[in-house]
Amino acid sequence: MTSTTTTTVAMHMSDGIVNAPVSFAFAVVAVVALAACCWRARADLDERAVPMAGLVAAFIFAVQMINFPILPGVSGHLLGGALAAILVGPYVGALCIAIVLVVQSLLFADGGVSALGTNITNMAIIATFVGYTIAIAGRRFLSGRSGGRGLTVVAFVSALVGTVCAATGFVIEYAIGGVGDSSLATVAGYMWGTHALIGIGEGLITAVTVTAVANARPDLVYLLRPTRTAAASASTREPAAGTEGVRA
Repeated sequence: MTSTTTTTVAMHMSDGIVNAPVSFAFAVVAVVALAACCWRARADLDERAVPMAGLVAAFIFAVQMINFPILPGVSGHLLGGALAAILVGPYVGALCIAIVLVVQSLLFADGGVSALGTNITNMAIIATFVGYTIAIAGRRFLSGRSGGRGLTVVAFVSALVGTVCAATGFVIEYAIGGVGDSSLATVAGYMWGTHALIGIGEGLITAVTVTAVANARPDLVYLLRPTRTAAASASTREPAAGTEGVRA
């Protein structure tokens, strides 16, 4: 998110919003989290996930370049955490968002280089994993092969909550080491208020996109895939049924 009136409370943090120790600490957090995601993502990257991950990263990059007005002097854009997590899983999704943030920072000066750690922590880690946690909690409301209307609602809520939680990450970082002139109460109220509105827009975009993909190719939606436990149970039952038929 960017602001023309209060640059110290933009979601894409620029250099100098928090002090050097906090920037360094969250850079370490981001590196460790992304390293864990790289390790865990190996199990999720198959012939379906690899091209889908590329499409998700490209889509989020393109949509983040388009800002929409929220309040006078304030604009917002899609974070994409919940969208990526639902489509390609939380680990691959976090990597997709992190790549987008790095490219935006280095090539388009959207977000400071020293603030990459905080931006990745907020938008790639917090938004993605919170969104996915909400989506997993709502899986029981999904119906049919494409998830039905339940998927639309789950995607909307996941994106909304993930966006507000990402804003909360910003507030915490500012509380620890903020160097701006704005008070913590002002920053917190501004971030939570505007990102509740941004989250509605994010939820609508995420819901429409996920529903469209699920209706066309439900096998490409990570959230709709059977869990490993369910798949293992199914594969165990099938041979047993076949053996039973032979004995009969």
